[in-house]
Amino acid sequence: MLGSGARALLVVDVQNDFCLGGSLAVPDGDRVVEPINRLMSGCAEAGIPIFASRDWHPTGSRHFADHGGPWPVHCVADSPGAAFHPGLHLPVDARIVSKGQAPDTDGYSAFDGTLPDGTGLREALAAGGVRELVVCGLATDYCVRASVLDGVRLGLRVEVVTDAIAAVDAAGGKRAAVEMRDAGATLTTVEAILARP
Repeated sequence: MLGSGARALLVVDVQNDFCLGGSLAVPDGDRVVEPINRLMSGCAEAGIPIFASRDWHPTGSRHFADHGGPWPVHCVADSPGAAFHPGLHLPVDARIVSKGQAPDTDGYSAFDGTLPDGTGLREALAAGGVRELVVCGLATDYCVRASVLDGVRLGLRVEVVTDAIAAVDAAGGKRAAVEMRDAGATLTTVEAILARP
């Protein structure tokens, strides 16, 4: 299952504030949890490293409407809304990437974030010899899109799992999918990933 070698899974921002009842809930955001759990289980079984990004904003982030940004307050560091969805079964060795930590950054891309030791995602992937990145999570038209485009720009072979992502806006999600594909990413499905020898 899934093969092995130079591949990693990136789970983008499956946090309470982006799911049902959250302050910036993505329509059908909860729908991605089950397929992502299946992906993570397959990756864990195959020894493929798993990275999980999270918005981790300060209270005074310019990202928020209260400070001139476009969004309601969400995913404030250490708040319940910033926690991963309770149904998301992250393995204990999943590596957490926190982004949007500075008040003057949006932090859409997981490549803008850092691991707890301060290492950037790009450096962590390079250190592990990762050349292929499988991406899923929330939201298609913002943080998934930004992370995928950055991954492609950095020379990674990027696959987007279309049945394990959800968009803030349906039309925006369709545009993002086309943009990611046109940039060089491959659009795939959970079953196709899990069926890989």
